Amino acid sequence: MSTTSWIDAAAVDDLPADDVLGLEVEGRDLALCSVNGEVFVTSNTCTHGQARLCDGFLEGHEIECPLHQGKFDVRTGKATCAPVTEDLRTYPVKIEGGRVYVAIGD
Repeated sequence: MSTTSWIDAAAVDDLPADDVLGLEVEGRDLALCSVNGEVFVTSNTCTHGQARLCDGFLEGHEIECPLHQGKFDVRTGKATCAPVTEDLRTYPVKIEGGRVYVAIGD
């Protein structure tokens, strides 16, 4: 049985409201998305064109790739708009003591 290892990724106050912050956590390039006071974490690399999603646009729960305008739902990682067809990896998140913690796992 494995236990979840939570990694301290950022301060909640460092996340811009209704926007995305790209950062490296445990060697992974992640996108921390703040939407209506909730935080979601996905891979920061588009599955279609190797672009960093933090350089794109977050509108509601969708993040748009800056390269070819494909979109993903940050809650689920689901690809929602062509040309992307492969979903993003998402990561569990918890907020404690004003900090954002991410479960990385393999």
